[in-house]
Amino acid sequence: MNILFCCEFYAPSVGGIQEVMRQVAERLVSRGHDVTVATSHLPSRTFTQLNGVRIVGFDVSGSYVKGLNGDVTHYQRFVSTGSFDVVLINMAQQWTLDALIPVLGKIPYRKVLIPCGFSCFYEPSYKTYFRQMPDVLRQFDHLIFHASEYRDISFVKQCGLEQFSIIPNGASETEFAQKKDPAFRKRLGISDQERLFLTVGAFTADKGYADLLQSYLTCDFGKQASVLLLNANAYIAEPPQRNSAASTTSSELLTHHHTRISAESRPNETTIRAILSQTYRGLLGFITGHKPDQNPPPFRDEIQSLLKQLNQPGTNKRVMVTDLPRPALVQAYLNADLFVFASRIEYSPLVLFEAAAAGTPFLSAQVGNAQEIAEWTGGGIIGPSLIDTRGYTRIDATRFAEQWVQLINDEERRRELGQNGRRNWATQFTWERIAQQYENRLQQVCTAPAVMSEAIRNC
Repeated sequence: MNILFCCEFYAPSVGGIQEVMRQVAERLVSRGHDVTVATSHLPSRTFTQLNGVRIVGFDVSGSYVKGLNGDVTHYQRFVSTGSFDVVLINMAQQWTLDALIPVLGKIPYRKVLIPCGFSCFYEPSYKTYFRQMPDVLRQFDHLIFHASEYRDISFVKQCGLEQFSIIPNGASETEFAQKKDPAFRKRLGISDQERLFLTVGAFTADKGYADLLQSYLTCDFGKQASVLLLNANAYIAEPPQRNSAASTTSSELLTHHHTRISAESRPNETTIRAILSQTYRGLLGFITGHKPDQNPPPFRDEIQSLLKQLNQPGTNKRVMVTDLPRPALVQAYLNADLFVFASRIEYSPLVLFEAAAAGTPFLSAQVGNAQEIAEWTGGGIIGPSLIDTRGYTRIDATRFAEQWVQLINDEERRRELGQNGRRNWATQFTWERIAQQYENRLQQVCTAPAVMSEAIRNC
């Protein structure tokens, strides 16, 4: 097959959708298919092909609601006149779908859409957008969902749509085949006696870091020392240059100072905290557009306050803010005692699959289809959460802390969850198995009748 993928961002950009599309695209290429990715132009992308996948960048940005900017016509012409067998667009509410809405009927080959959660479904500004969405959906030959119960799949079921599949997300069998490196903790100044907690995600308020830090502050682990490793990449679209303040991660700083830092030395731990604080200010300054010496926005102000409380000398808790290179992050998964996740808005978070792949139990907010992932993998539990009228999740920090403490004190339960997660991931949720599902589905779409059901037309 000659396949076109359309997604707002792609490598070297970092993010969930980018990872899904890259993992599937590269495996489809290895299976003998031609794959092209249409995506945003990034100045840092110095290549037009990556692991056999052709990448075409467009100077387009925005969305239907926020407004489309750039050379939209060039993108429309590229897609509508291409000689592809099928196009797979990942995510509504962004330009790679929205710019094509006026020309969907002119695309001569099969069309597949991953709605990807409809994160703005309850936002008032998107009311008109979703009122028109049934007319958009009926022009696709197939839809793919990552969750069997969520707002996007419920919406299309109400429209009478029948041509859809559920293909879950997953984690890399290559990355998580490696062994746990016993020296990982030492390189970051973490002792073997400390409990290691891990959380991962972009450095934004929507990832619920303030809620998670508040919950961690509330946790009573007795005399047990612990470290929360908060790995937060400071960019989603365009990575900063390596000489920028935002790119100097705490992991690099710790490695740089490793020859003269002892993990058991309290004064040196204070030095580490100072380094981490400076790094953290740089990361937040990048993502918010504020310099460290400017008045911080509420998100940064709240996080700084919580970090200051947690990282006081003489306490048995501390937080390390990092942006680890991918191989080191995989080791963080493998070495953690528990993965914790308090994001406020998600669809099908990859990080939970990655925790399961590492054999590390997880405690997650009830966000996206986290409950379903916990059931599928058997690798974690869902903490007490509240969901507001706009669909955003907030953990109950106190009750979440209670479950956190219960889990860390129940070694047998954590071992059972970790083993279940690892086993079920290996049999069902590797990218190799998931790529096979995409291949099968796209081949079926290419050979099936192009006309969708009458029920969809009458939606």
